[in-house]
Formats: sequence, structure tokens, C-alpha cells
Amino acid sequence: MLKNPPLSPTTRTTPTLPTTPTAASVPAPASAGHAEGVSNDEFRAAMSRLAAGVVLVTAREMPLDPDDPSAPLGEDVGMTATAFLSVSLDPPLVLVSLRNGSRMDDLLDEQPLWAVSVLSESQHHIAGRFAMKGRISDRLLFEGIPYVRGEVSGAPLVGGALATLECRTEQRVAAGDHTLVIGRVLTATLPSADGGPLAYFKGKYRQLG
Repeated sequence: MLKNPPLSPTTRTTPTLPTTPTAASVPAPASAGHAEGVSNDEFRAAMSRLAAGVVLVTAREMPLDPDDPSAPLGEDVGMTATAFLSVSLDPPLVLVSLRNGSRMDDLLDEQPLWAVSVLSESQHHIAGRFAMKGRISDRLLFEGIPYVRGEVSGAPLVGGALATLECRTEQRVAAGDHTLVIGRVLTATLPSADGGPLAYFKGKYRQLG
């Protein structure tokens, strides 16, 4: 009797071949940037084709000592924004998107009152000033810019803007590397009826027409 009988055809083994990885198992190239396959540059390029209005978001820092009415107020803070839109008519709500950790994001996390000035086509210099990298002090940013203080928010409202709004934060929503701040509109005025809006398209400030 054989100690090791030959294998029958039904039990014969075959060598295991290396499997070909499926598309789902192949990691995305490092240049893709995100698991879904779109890179930061691709996303920026696509969104730059969306024309947007330009506003200046402003707020005033809380008093250094909130319990002392005579304590000096903090500085005015301003930020150029293009991610601004109307959310609701009843109640009147607007939304602005703020980069996490930015000066304005940190301030509005503590200060519920803020304002928006819708810039006109002649105010691109204001938009550029408040969008600068390596910004100078807040006080110097407002030098030479005409404004009045909002009666409700105390924030600067830019003279000559097409519209100004004073808002109170209703909700803050975390969204990736930004915070969506939804505010209830408390006042709305139309300082200037002249000129068209300032727009932002393909990385540049533009005029309509």
C-alpha cells in the first residue's frame, strides 16, 4: 500500500497567482489632494469661475473689561469676503464663511454683533486692503476710509457702500476648514444708489458691464 496516494483530479491544487488590485484598492496619487480625487488647485480653479459679490465684514472688539462701563473698547476689525449670501427672508438671515483661526472668526466667536458693507465697483482698493496677507494693524487698515458706526453693532459701516447690514449671530456651523456664521439682520440701509457692485472673478476684482 502506498503511504502517499496521488491526488485525485478533484483534489489537485494549483499554484496561487498574485491578484491584480482593483481600482477601489489602489490609493489615489499624492497629487490628488483628497480621497475623492480633486486637488486643491483643481477646486480653486473651478470655483474661480463663479463670479461673486464682494463685501467688507466688520466688528468691534468687546470691551477689555465687560463689567466696567468706562473700560475702553477694543479695536475695529475688518475682513474682505466673497462667500456671503442671503439665507432667509423671514426671518432675515445672511451667511458669511470665515476661515478657521482667522482674526474675524476668533472675534465673532466672542462678539455676536457684526456688520457687512456691500462694496461698490469704485471700492476695490478697500477690498484689496482688507484682503492683504501679512496684514498691518487693524487701526491702520481703517485709516482714510470714511465710515459711520452702526447704531446696533457699533461696527464700522463703510461710506459709499451699496448697502450696509448689521447682524447678530444666530448660529455657527463647522464646515471643513471654515466656519459658516449665520446672522439675523437687525438693520439694513442703502448709503449709495450710484455705481455698480464690485465683483470677484478668476482671482481678480471686476466691474460689471
